[in-house]
Amino acid sequence: MKKEDVKSTYKSTDTEEWLDRVWTRPIGYAWALLFKYLGVHPNTVTILSMIIGAASAFFFAHGSFRTEGATGLWMNVVGVLLLAWANFYDSADGQLARMTGQKTRLGRILDGAASEVWFIPIYLGLVYRFYQHHGMEFRWLGIADTPTNALVATAVFLAIVCYSGFWCHSRQCGLADYYRQIHLLVVKGEAGSELDTSSRLREQYARTPWKSDVLWKLFLKSYTNYTASQEARTPRFQALSARVAERYSSTAQIPQSYRDEFRAGSLPLMKWTNILTFNTRAIVLYASCLLDLPWVYFVFEIVVMGALCEYMRRRHERLCARCLEKW
Repeated sequence: MKKEDVKSTYKSTDTEEWLDRVWTRPIGYAWALLFKYLGVHPNTVTILSMIIGAASAFFFAHGSFRTEGATGLWMNVVGVLLLAWANFYDSADGQLARMTGQKTRLGRILDGAASEVWFIPIYLGLVYRFYQHHGMEFRWLGIADTPTNALVATAVFLAIVCYSGFWCHSRQCGLADYYRQIHLLVVKGEAGSELDTSSRLREQYARTPWKSDVLWKLFLKSYTNYTASQEARTPRFQALSARVAERYSSTAQIPQSYRDEFRAGSLPLMKWTNILTFNTRAIVLYASCLLDLPWVYFVFEIVVMGALCEYMRRRHERLCARCLEKW
């Protein structure tokens, strides 16, 4: 396997994380070659990724080695391996699409939904794990381990997990992916980016009939809302995008000096987009589950990842404001 061949399946060297370059992409490329040989469509690979990642939830849910001994430890290990396998497929689907030219908007939507399909059952599995194995935490807090207290504590933990997953996780990953696509749009043009706008998606949604395309219409509705939420959090970029649309017929017409200026400001933020997506998040999840302290992961997601996301957002908005003044 040649490094040049693997690099040819990158979205961009600007947006690739070190761990992906040395680990995820080479393994994903090997899987992509196999799927290409077998004639498997990239969207099928994405669905397989969803199934494998969601399956890891069962093993994380039963992974308390404090109360289940070696069996619990091995359950954690299997959960880690399954989620890592799902991530290899999540890499392979995009690499396969770029190798074969089978890029579709449905593939983009499925790819964006993959981590949600993985993490929602994992998060719920960890709530179940807390309900079953909370003795040490109760001793730390001085709480009597009664059935009523266990139910109340689990309900509180479920509320925290829902906030962490549906608010923090979703928004953090969504904004990080949005900034990567903006970077690719400016640097590589429309052909190199998957950036969508809610206005275009609404038009497509309105044109799509319910009678023959129910599933696709539902996908479009969800994706439109997802894109609109990204736009609502990036007002200065939206103003910059409107300025570019007003002055240039396409991104290809943007002067190279402007592209270089934007890339110089955006490139340092790519490391934060990578931290906020999968690898760092997964490593902390693996470590907290293997240490039998899964609640630590949610503290990390809410506090640390939340602060990083806001820092990234503010820096990107300042970059767009500077460019808006000059462009």
